[in-house]
Amino acid sequence: MKPIDAYHRWLEWSDEDQVYIGKCLDLITGIHGDDPVQVYKELVEIVQDVIDHFQQTGRELPPARTRPMMEVM
Repeated sequence: MKPIDAYHRWLEWSDEDQVYIGKCLDLITGIHGDDPVQVYKELVEIVQDVIDHFQQTGRELPPARTRPMMEVM
């Protein structure tokens, strides 16, 4: 598994701002734009850049805590 696979990334629509917001809360606060496909593409690129920066500087990546759903017991 690649490091990026551990981090949940998603888009949501903001009625207030009338834009799509891309999020990966474990690494960045978010990005926004009008085209959902482009926003997600940029989100993945930015998250990968953040991961690369951590690795290049020898810093440990933060733990992935955000999950798309709770496990049902």
